Amino acid sequence: MKNVKTIFLALALGVVSVACSGDKKRGIDYNQFKTEVQLTPDQTKSFDEITKKYQDLQEQNFQAAKAQGGNMDRVALGIKSEELRAQQSVEMSKILDGPQMEKFNTFVDENSRKRPRYDNALLERIKTEGQLSEEEFKVVNAANDAFEKAFNDAHDVYHGNNDLAKEYWEKFDAQRKAAIKTALTPEHYTKFEEIVKDIKFKGRK
Repeated sequence: MKNVKTIFLALALGVVSVACSGDKKRGIDYNQFKTEVQLTPDQTKSFDEITKKYQDLQEQNFQAAKAQGGNMDRVALGIKSEELRAQQSVEMSKILDGPQMEKFNTFVDENSRKRPRYDNALLERIKTEGQLSEEEFKVVNAANDAFEKAFNDAHDVYHGNNDLAKEYWEKFDAQRKAAIKTALTPEHYTKFEEIVKDIKFKGRK
C-alpha cells in the first residue's frame, strides 16, 4: 500500500516543463465588489486598507515562490493563499455588516484561485459517509496530495489554456481515482465515486 503514492507520483509527474509567460492580473479585483455593495466612506477607507494589505502579502508570497526558479512550490503557495484569505475575512468582518460580509465571502470564493484538490470538507465526507478505514483514508489523502502536486507541476505547460488545463486535470483525476480504487473495497469505492461525482475541472474565467 505504501507504493501507491510512489507509483501514482511516477505516473503523474511525467510532465514536460516549459517557461511560463507569467501570471497576468493575479489576484482579485476588489473594485468590482465595491460596485456591488453600498459602503460608507469609513468602510471604504478600511476596506481599501485591508485589501491592499493582503494583496501586498500575496504578492510577496508569489515573488518569494517565483525566486525559487523552476522549483516553485505551487502547493505551498496555494496553502499560504488560503491562510491569507481566512485572515483577511476575519479583519473584514470587523468593518462590514452581516449581509455585506456574506456578499464579500461569496465574492472572494467565486473569484479566488482554488487549490485543485478535494478540500477538507469533501475529504471528511469521503471518510465518514464512505465508512473508510484509516488505511483506506491514508491512500485517499496520498492520491489527493499527488493529484494536487502533479496538476500544479504541469502549470507552466497549460498556463493560459483552459482546454489544455482541462486535459491535464482529467488525466491526473483518472490516475487519482485509479490509485484510490486499488485500496478501497468495492463497496467503499462505489460510495466514494458517488460523493465525488460532481467534482469537475473548473477553468478560470
